[in-house]
Amino acid sequence: MPVLNRRPGRIPRRAAPPEAGLSEAGAEGASLTVDAPGHAPRGLHAAIFTACSNPRCGSGWLRLWRRRETPVFEGGWCCSEACTGERVASALSREMDGRGGAQEGYRHRIPLGLVMLEQGWITPQDLRAALAAQRAAGAGKLGGWLVRRKNASEELVTRALGLQWGCPVLGIEPHSSEGLAALVPRLFVDAFGALPLRMAAGKILYLGFEDHLDPSLALAVERITGLRVEAGLVRESAFRPAHARLLEARFPAVELIEAATEPALAAALARAVERARPVEARLVRVHDCLWLRMWLRAQRGPLPEPAWIHDVIGSAGVH
Repeated sequence: MPVLNRRPGRIPRRAAPPEAGLSEAGAEGASLTVDAPGHAPRGLHAAIFTACSNPRCGSGWLRLWRRRETPVFEGGWCCSEACTGERVASALSREMDGRGGAQEGYRHRIPLGLVMLEQGWITPQDLRAALAAQRAAGAGKLGGWLVRRKNASEELVTRALGLQWGCPVLGIEPHSSEGLAALVPRLFVDAFGALPLRMAAGKILYLGFEDHLDPSLALAVERITGLRVEAGLVRESAFRPAHARLLEARFPAVELIEAATEPALAAALARAVERARPVEARLVRVHDCLWLRMWLRAQRGPLPEPAWIHDVIGSAGVH
């Protein structure tokens, strides 16, 4: 099965800034590298005397002797297309080896009704009536039926869900969709129900979910951004309008890649890195997807600029 480089019918790819945009930055982009998003660029001396980051590279090239300052992948300069391909393939193998890890294995064992009974927030009669209504309707969540029947408030149901998941309940204010949209691809915000809420001290990101956590996504955002992610639940009546507003905000450009095999996916991701020539790029797994984020120039401050970010979301073995 051939690799499909783009699927413009689903998510159009915004054109990345031209190569001139990187060299135009001069000391800002092409001659400098970033250790991590949001950190200050390293000095010119350190940049030009950097060796290729591919451990199997036999060229011995220093950046000083190559007319090629980028791409930089996971903090390391790649001296050639072949070395970029090996670095990306190694990172993809690392991510796929982590499938089924502890971050995806959480399963709460105490049903919501029992949590609320133990806390004294509902009575056995309340629980039986809500379960009967749920069965009769054949749809709906227990917490929703408890609220509809006025057996419990929405706040108590959300607190019970927080106890069930072992996480805090987060407030919605203050919240700026426009400023936080660049932290997570729109596809993930929509598919996994994520809501970046706010940042604290430029180092902590509060990430909200409606009725269950997504540890895989939270960990991926933490690794991509370099921020510490604190995930929690937000009550439904506040979450849904805020989530809808966020989906209307400006997100970074996104490219979708599907490949028949993991080696084909690695090759397609490496080609994307070579095309964009980023000053930094990182690859993480989110469930069965690979998320490649590329910074086209050094980031200023803790929040990325959507115009200078390009995301690639890839998957392998799609039929």
